[in-house]
Amino acid sequence: MLTANELRKKYLAFFLSKGHAEIQSASLVPENDPTVLFTTAGMHPLVPYLLGEPHPMGKRLVDYQRCIRTGDIDDVGDDTHLTFFTMLGNWSLGDYFKKDSIEWSFEFLTSSEWLNIPLDKLSITVFEGDANTPFDQESYDHWIGLGVAPGRIAKLGLEDNWWPAGGKHTGPQGPDTEIFYWVGEGEPVGNKGTHSKEWMEIWNNVFMQFSKGADGALSALEHQNVDTGMGLERTIVALQGRSNVYETELFTGILKKLEELSSFEYAASAEIKKSMRVIADHLRAASIMFMDGVEPSNKDQGYVLRRLIRRAIRHSKKIGIESQKLVAPIVNEVVSSLGESYPMLVEKQDKIVAGLLAEAQKFEKTLAQGLREFSKFWEKNKSVSGEDAFNLYQSYGFPLEVTHELAHEQGLEVDREAFAAEFKKHQDLSRQGAEKKFAGGLADHSVETTKLHTATHLLHQALRAVLGDHVEQKGSNITAERLRFDFSHDKKMTPDEIKQVEDIVNEQIKRDLKVHSEQLTVEEAKTRGAIGLFEDKYAQIGGKINVYFMGDFSKEICGGPHVEHTGQLGGIKIQKEEASSAGVRRIKAILG
Repeated sequence: MLTANELRKKYLAFFLSKGHAEIQSASLVPENDPTVLFTTAGMHPLVPYLLGEPHPMGKRLVDYQRCIRTGDIDDVGDDTHLTFFTMLGNWSLGDYFKKDSIEWSFEFLTSSEWLNIPLDKLSITVFEGDANTPFDQESYDHWIGLGVAPGRIAKLGLEDNWWPAGGKHTGPQGPDTEIFYWVGEGEPVGNKGTHSKEWMEIWNNVFMQFSKGADGALSALEHQNVDTGMGLERTIVALQGRSNVYETELFTGILKKLEELSSFEYAASAEIKKSMRVIADHLRAASIMFMDGVEPSNKDQGYVLRRLIRRAIRHSKKIGIESQKLVAPIVNEVVSSLGESYPMLVEKQDKIVAGLLAEAQKFEKTLAQGLREFSKFWEKNKSVSGEDAFNLYQSYGFPLEVTHELAHEQGLEVDREAFAAEFKKHQDLSRQGAEKKFAGGLADHSVETTKLHTATHLLHQALRAVLGDHVEQKGSNITAERLRFDFSHDKKMTPDEIKQVEDIVNEQIKRDLKVHSEQLTVEEAKTRGAIGLFEDKYAQIGGKINVYFMGDFSKEICGGPHVEHTGQLGGIKIQKEEASSAGVRRIKAILG
């Protein structure tokens, strides 16, 4: 039976045989993309290259990318939702297009040399066309030519077969063709359009052939790209004939360990099954986040990490496992299943365990505080309303189940409907914010954003000059109005240090340094003093990376975009310097 690691290796080997270069998985924390907290799709790290920047590894690329999606955390525990997952992807940057993309997808899936999936188990969807764009006849004809029966092809609209979904965003986009695997009972019937629930998506080929302007008009792109994605976890479920991902080797080791630690069987009840799934999913995702340098906090990525850890700890208490006994054994299982794909997990295993334990201990104190607040409610009112229960949950992370148990001991019930109503209000507000924060799509590459991105290079080098070489970039968030730059430093900067950094950056701007890029090997880049996350994101045996030079001042690995001369920036003003998380400071600055 094919394992997840074997599928990943086969996918890479296949596209290497088709002239693709393998690129390494990028960090979960996107660079210079303020629209998302995490990398949610394989295309995010490739944004500059999809917009025309030359990629140092060429025009044909293949990778597996670690991703996090957070919109459905509360739904994790069912058969379909995961927080962390891996996307397999192959890319054409102005090279091959629909014909090769479709033929290679078909060959990989159905050839006896590769996955050997019976053709009858596959269904295809193509864009049916609308008032602005015609039916994707070309893709349809290619599938028919490969032997796919017309009855297995569904013609669907914008919401299903256009990227971005619904065509709502400006920038590069186009029709896609998606591939589905039969997961229903008995022999396959119909197609995705006629039997939607029985066909599960395993692959998506996006054909970026248009650009959408602010006025909504579509124009043909000069360089057409192919962006594909195959979900590793979802595909291995189908190929192994499982009903859900928790039955695959990616999770069975973790669940078995939870059975040992809790003395409960995974299948003992629906509640125990859900708790074990939540713990497995959340600690798996949290381990990957720690690996990529995310620290628990009350903001942005750190808040999501904290929420995952606390939810996992709450569920561990439900099955009788104390956090001190939970963390190390489960991280060991996570590393065992994912360490081959993500070697940094192995290298940072001790740090991950320490970080998870520290956050778990903080949560223990939170629970204690929640108990005190519960006592206050009780002493004052001799009751706990649904609204009170929700306030305990929202403010202190105090689980409804614990509130309910405490009330039950006093012969009372918590109004769960009132709690649910308050929770729904909170969830609706959160999702409205998430829709803005997690809008996705291509990052803003306006003139102002490009200037501010360029300024982060000067700021990074100036910080190292003033504070020391221990300073490393820990993340950035850039809009057309301001830059936000996170960096490693363990204490608050003094006003004098801030002024020194600002003066150095402005001096380099006045020098009007020429900005240019060179494609170098990793060793060449290191020899020439370039800074950047070599091991995390760019290291390629025999490959090359983009290094941007700003005169004799800054040398940094980056994909772009940048201005041509630093004089175009005008000047920088640091507005604020503050703590971001433990050992990480944050600077907010503007140009002008």
